[in-house]
Amino acid sequence: MSSRRFCRLPVIVSILLLLSCLTFCFPAAAVESPLESTRPIQPGERLTYDISWLNVSAGTAVMEVTEGGASEHPKATLVTTARSSPMVTRFYPVDNRVESHIDLDSLLPERMTFRRREGKRKNDFDYTFHQKEGTVTAIKDGTSDTLQIPPATQDAISCLYFVRSTLSLKPGASLVLNVHHDKKNYKLEVRVEEIETLKGPWGKREVARVLVVMPFQGIFLNQGNLRVWFTADERRIPLRMKAKVIIGSITADLVDGLPGMLRAK
Repeated sequence: MSSRRFCRLPVIVSILLLLSCLTFCFPAAAVESPLESTRPIQPGERLTYDISWLNVSAGTAVMEVTEGGASEHPKATLVTTARSSPMVTRFYPVDNRVESHIDLDSLLPERMTFRRREGKRKNDFDYTFHQKEGTVTAIKDGTSDTLQIPPATQDAISCLYFVRSTLSLKPGASLVLNVHHDKKNYKLEVRVEEIETLKGPWGKREVARVLVVMPFQGIFLNQGNLRVWFTADERRIPLRMKAKVIIGSITADLVDGLPGMLRAK
């Protein structure tokens, strides 16, 4: 396989990791039922994914939930990291880290930081959300801007946990989503396609297959949509994420989680 393809691969890996979270956020007003104390966001959760492309191990992604510290409202910190595999690192090292600090009552983000390290590219992002004022203070590599955002805007990490807690997984359900990322506001559409059985490192599970319609080009090299398979239970764990690219597909499969979570059937 050419070095050119290897150089392209980890960039796609890091983007897939970020956008697997980015593509699931929508205004709280669209939710029919109130949030419950049994929501699947649990401090201590740690999910590990193997990311592959054309049967090549491209890297590893880890998604964690930690305590957010003492305050008037309960908080949580969502941490997502992406690292390229040793083989890919020889051509194009990736070592990214994203942290989202959320209010557990509203499931809205208060601050997100993104440390991007991809090859020679190094960027640092810092977003502070002012939900009541409808603005976000976005700092990229030291340059600060205050931008308008829609009501109840999510960030690139908090949105996945929001949808796990609130979205009905009934086939046919459809939502229009809002997200702020890289100093831009996006609207995305999410569709619940089917309930099916999925086999993998987790054994055999009943899952909901969810399609994310991407309204803009360039994110997945102009190939568009993303699919996510959630467990059809109270935990709603994303077992698989898959996106087409110019050549083949990028797949992220869950390979490790909390003790007892992944019992093969």
